Parts: sequence; C-alpha cells; structure tokens
Amino acid sequence: MTTLHSRRTFLVATLGSALAACGGDDDDPPPSPPSPPVPEARIAQAIASVDKLVTDQMSRTGVPGVATAVVRGNQVVYAKGFGKRAVDEGAAVDADTVFQLASMSKSLGAMVVAHQVGIGRVRWDTPVQSQLPWFALSDPEVNPVLTVADLYSHRSGLPDHAGDRLEDMGYDRRQVLERLRFLPLHPFRASYQYTNFGLTAAAEAVATAAAMDWATLSEQTLYRPLGMARTSSRHADYLARDNRAVGHVRENGAWIRGPVRDPDAQSPAGGVSASVNDVARWLVMMLGEGMFEGRRIVDASALKEAIAPHNQSTPPADGRPAGFYGYGFNVGTNPAGRAMYNHSGAFALGAATAFLAVPSLNLAIVTLTNGFPIGVPETINNQFFDLVDYGAIQRDWATIIEEALAPVLAPEGGLVGATPPASPLPPRALSVYAGDYANNYYGPITVRESAGALVLTIGPAPLVLPLSHWDGDVYTFRLRNENATPGTISRVWFGSDRLTLEYYDQEGLGTFMRRS
Repeated sequence: MTTLHSRRTFLVATLGSALAACGGDDDDPPPSPPSPPVPEARIAQAIASVDKLVTDQMSRTGVPGVATAVVRGNQVVYAKGFGKRAVDEGAAVDADTVFQLASMSKSLGAMVVAHQVGIGRVRWDTPVQSQLPWFALSDPEVNPVLTVADLYSHRSGLPDHAGDRLEDMGYDRRQVLERLRFLPLHPFRASYQYTNFGLTAAAEAVATAAAMDWATLSEQTLYRPLGMARTSSRHADYLARDNRAVGHVRENGAWIRGPVRDPDAQSPAGGVSASVNDVARWLVMMLGEGMFEGRRIVDASALKEAIAPHNQSTPPADGRPAGFYGYGFNVGTNPAGRAMYNHSGAFALGAATAFLAVPSLNLAIVTLTNGFPIGVPETINNQFFDLVDYGAIQRDWATIIEEALAPVLAPEGGLVGATPPASPLPPRALSVYAGDYANNYYGPITVRESAGALVLTIGPAPLVLPLSHWDGDVYTFRLRNENATPGTISRVWFGSDRLTLEYYDQEGLGTFMRRS
C-alpha cells in the first residue's frame, strides 16, 4: 500500500516538476531546442490577467486568502493580496501579509547555504560529519562521505519524509536528527527520497560552521541584506506578526481554522514565514543570479549549482518526462521548453505555496495561500506561464493538480472505510495489555487502563490516544496532525511481549517491546 509519506513527496517535492517537467531518462536532462521569443505585449497581458486568475481560483475553491507577486527582471511588477487572513475575521490579505511558506523554505534556505559556499566557509560537498560529528545514518560507510549536497538533493538514502512523525510526537530538532541513525537506507546517491530532516541536518552543519543558529544565519546573510523585513525562520516571529494569515483546513465543504503548525524542528526545510513582497525581493535576486540593487548577495556560481539538476526525482511516466531536483529546487524545462526552477510548499494543517521562475524570460511568479493543499498556487502559476508562452491557458491545471493531490489528502490506515466485525472476538483482561513498551527509533510508550478502557501515550509532547477495541487483540486509534490527515485510523496489534502500531510502522519500525 502506498503510504501517506510517499504520496506527499509528489506534493511538496515534485508537483512543480511534474507539471512543468524537464525530460529524459538520463541523470541530466537533455538540452532543449530554442524556444520562440515571447512578445512583450503577451507578457504584459499575462500580468494584467493575474487578478482574474486568482479570483477565479478563489471562487472555485473558496480558499480564504491568497497573495501573488510577479517579478520581471529587477522589478516587482505585480504584488497583491486577496481575501481574508482568517475566515472568521474581517482583516484583509495584502502584499505584506505574512504566510507560512512550508517547503518553499528549502529554496530560500538553499541560498543561505549558497552564500556560505560563496564566502568559502563551506562547500556543497562538505561532509556533514565534519561539522556535526554526532550525526550519523545507519550505514557506517556512508557517514564519512555524506555531504551537504547529498542531503539538499535528497540522495542520502534516508527513507521518504524520515523523521516527520517523530516531529509530530514532540521531539525537537536535535532529538529527531539523532534518531535518524535507526532508519534503514535506500541506495546512497542512487535514489531519490524527499526528507525534511535530512535537509535540516545539512543546514545545521552549515550553521555550525558559521557558529550561529540557522534562523540567525538566514536573517544575517539573506533576509536582512534583501530587505525582507517580514521574513523569519522562527515560528515565534510568525506568531508575533500583526499582519499574519492563519492556516485553514476544509471540513464538510467549509473552511475553518486549522491547528497551529509549529515547524521550528525542521525550520530549514519548512519553517520560513514571509510576505509575497518579501519573496518577490528574493526572486529579484534569483533572476539577477545573486545580485540585488547593485549588490552581490549570493555568489553566482554557488547559486547556479543549486538550480542545476543533481538527482532524478520522478521517472518518465504517462507521457510526462522525468523530473529533477537540484539543491532545494525542482529544476527542468516548462511545457514551452524553457529552463525553469520552482518549488511547492504545503502544510496539511493549512498552507499551500509555490513559486515558478523562468530565467530566459527574466520572469517569476509566487503565490501564497492560507488553505491546506488543493493545488491553488500551482494552478495560478502554471496558468500564468501558459498565458506568457501561448497567450491562452493550455491545460485544465486545476483538475490535473486536484487529481494528483487526491491520494495525498486521503486518510491512512488499512481499516479506513472498513466495517467493524459484527461479532468481534473479546479482548483479554485490560491489565494484560497495560504496560511500558519501547523501541529505539520512536522511544518509550505506555498503555494504561483508564475508566475501563485503554489509553496509549507516546512521545515527549505527549500524544494521548484512546484505544478502541476492534477484534481480539486488535485495537485502533484515530489521529489528526500534520502527517495524519482527517479520518486516519491505526491498528494496534498486541502480542505477548510486544505491540505494533500500524501508523508508525512505515519502515518496519512500528513494533514496541514490552519493558514492564
């Protein structure tokens, strides 16, 4: 069965490249034939159409708030907000409203690393253990040669979304990174597995080399020099903004506030908050190959290395060419054959973001929303570049993207939709199941009897999960968090000296041995 983790990879890592993909079966995409020039009038008309693109998607989906900016060369030619910061309040979104960027943070953070590469503090091929001697994966042969580049291009061999469920349990950044050593690995430098915490480890190595924390390094080397005054890699700064969009989820067809998503543990991978005005300044620098208002912000060669293809992220399929990943960027060519780079970001608890840049046109667009991922930003961005390249929208992007996202948003668990047994086998005495259990990766858990029922407690937060009897020694629990979409159900199998939690058994590590 395809897990939520592997389905979500398509969303945050390859949605952009799958929709505007580069081509070829080899490690690098083949060169594209020259694309025809675009008349200035067509670009101007596309920019003039952004209002309608946004309002059409808001009308179609009801998403509460959207902000979009377009950059042309060294100018922000469009920046505007639409809708509400919170569905139950009247405050309007504008171009200075701060949104959580989710995985778009990877691309901004890659430029923090590129800055450090440019000044010679680190290299893309710096071994991570040279800065973090405590960090290790399960293969001792990989550890000494694992580099910043390996982790920023998702080729370390770590399983897809490694560590994310530890974060949901309440483990902090260091605790998650230390526990990655217990995970089985895919082939090193011969596979693509999208990992927030793998990339975070690389960023931690860079911050350690700079002798400061990642959020401060990002502020000093990127946000402040670019004048991104409303941008931060600290969740507390996002919460302190007066002009802040809050996350929303959709339940029974209605948009409501979602649970607060604190991404500090994986800040380099998903913890940036910013306005479209601020992201637009970053895009000006990107299109300027590291220059901004006449000043060098990032070394051009280090920047170009980040937006080069380093790892095949998706194979050719269904007439779609392969997708590639750089260092924190999807890279390839768009449907018109023009080189591009992009990234999407998403929190299931209420954020969806995306940017798309085409350097040959000196043109980029970014769209931020405060609704959970249903494809709004990618639809707007791809429609915009259809108008630029062809003068008309070429594909039903909304339907294409919604169909791609449907499995990502589906609940997880083998019992989803199942009918409970009509005559279940009775459980044993609850005291038989109660006790302390543990495994190396997830740590200790407890099962206690409370008011005639069982309660599972897991993680340092902790998560307290009531258990419901299903059949014999099988119980279930329901879970709702960033990685557990609504309706998720997990089985709990009790044995004589162990229990197995289906939801936490993604890598075969969901079995906990009894300690008492």
